[in-house]
Amino acid sequence: MNTGILIIAHAPLASALRACVLHVYPEADAGVLAHDVPANEATGHTLAHAQALLVQLGTPNALVLTDVFGATPCNVAQKLVDGVHSKLVAGVNLPMLLRTVNYRHEPLDVLVARALAGGAQCIMQVAVTAPQNQARKANDHNHHDYQQ
Repeated sequence: MNTGILIIAHAPLASALRACVLHVYPEADAGVLAHDVPANEATGHTLAHAQALLVQLGTPNALVLTDVFGATPCNVAQKLVDGVHSKLVAGVNLPMLLRTVNYRHEPLDVLVARALAGGAQCIMQVAVTAPQNQARKANDHNHHDYQQ
């Protein structure tokens, strides 16, 4: 059985990340849920909604992903997870989420490791190159790179 994934983040990030991942993995619709935390939402309401979403996942194990360690979504998620059947990773980004959805059939501890690796390995500086290996003209200030 797949591990359920719950994204709890500042509005509208959680829903946006879920929409992106469902673009790639539409079959994961029921297994990836999101809660956008508005700026003025009471923590009790956030916790109650997140608990309901965990139940809605319908899986024995869940990975909870939040955006910023120490912020309200993460603080609420810390109260939500038990550290055994549910685990929490802060600093969610799209590469991390795509990796977790792709490997959601693996055990929870392995999935946590994949989430951490996916998030970290996909953060890199990208070299600036000219399109199609064409040299830039030194005085071309109106030149734009449209990379695909």
